[in-house]
Amino acid sequence: AAGGPLMVFYVADVDAAFARAKAVGAEIVKPVFAFPGGRRFQMKDPDGYEIAAWSEK
Repeated sequence: AAGGPLMVFYVADVDAAFARAKAVGAEIVKPVFAFPGGRRFQMKDPDGYEIAAWSEK
């Protein structure tokens, strides 16, 4: 849902989490990208809210 909160979950391996999300058919909003403090990607949950997976590596 547009304008909702962004839930960010820590993962040990962001690349593995991204591969798994794609494998199960997640709607990827932003592929893995670097930002100050780590790397993350964003996807939508079944209700349309964006969620992110983050790792410092």
